[in-house]
Formats: sequence, C-alpha cells, structure tokens
Amino acid sequence: MSRYLPDAAATRRAGAALARALGALDPPARAKAPAGAVRGTFVTLAGELGAGKTTLVRGLLEALGITGPVRSPSFTLHESYAAGPRQVDHLDWYRLGSATDLEALDFRELLAAGHWVLVEWPERVPAVAAAADLAVRLRYEDSGRRLEIVPMTEPGRVVGAALEADKTLG
Repeated sequence: MSRYLPDAAATRRAGAALARALGALDPPARAKAPAGAVRGTFVTLAGELGAGKTTLVRGLLEALGITGPVRSPSFTLHESYAAGPRQVDHLDWYRLGSATDLEALDFRELLAAGHWVLVEWPERVPAVAAAADLAVRLRYEDSGRRLEIVPMTEPGRVVGAALEADKTLG
C-alpha cells in the first residue's frame, strides 16, 4: 500500500488509521500462536531523519487516547505508553550496533501479548527487523511524504487489509 501524505496533519491521520488497523487484529488468535512465536504486534518504521516516523507514532497514540507528550525515543531508545489493555513501546535502534544490544532493551519481553512494538531505524538490526508483522516506510516526496506499508506476516496482512479499507487515508 502506498499513500501520499501532504503534511504533518495527514501523517498523524495515517498514524490514527494504523492504530485502528492494528486494533483489527484478533487478540485471541494472537494468543494461540505457537510457543516462542511473536505474540505482540511488531511494526518497523523506516525513513530518513525528519521523514515523519515519530509524527506517525504521535497520531497512533493520540488515536488511542494518549494526551501527554509523545517524544522521539532517539535519546532514551525506548518510550512506553499504556493505552487501555495494550502497551505501546516505541523504540529507536539507530544507536544499536547489533542484535545483542537488544538484550539491554528487553526487546524479547516487549513482544509479549498485548504489546504493540514500533521500531524506528530497523535497518540497524535487519535480522530481527525481518520478523516484523508490518514494515512501514516514510520518504520525502514533493513537499510532503510518501507512506509505504508492506505486510510481512499473516497478522500484518490483516492490518494491511484494514488500512486498505480505511477511507480516511484517501
């Protein structure tokens, strides 16, 4: 799926659409996944500096009722938000050197049921990023951004179908 986002408001609306689409996943079906499988929802967010990754996450969190500040995890590496029955974890992998650095972030534990894990700079640890349910890319285009979303797993395809059906994305 590909959509043109003319401004930051459109990027926030796309984040809200992503929140609705992620909510379309059937939690009981995710809980029945085989032992050791990813039970939370894992989304990668790729794009150049300033492309709108955190703005997209801000729209997603606002749609979930988060009213406080939404900070980029650039310096903290991990920002966490409680949103009703789910936990949203927003990570930045830019400063990571390898998959072993993820242990310090308790990444494996973040992928528990009920978690949405959103990772900026997934290209820093590509072997782990390859397990994402959904790959999101934002890139500069004209005076706006181009949003590209690629489902990577069956749950990702459910999210992708919900996004395709969402009329607010244009």
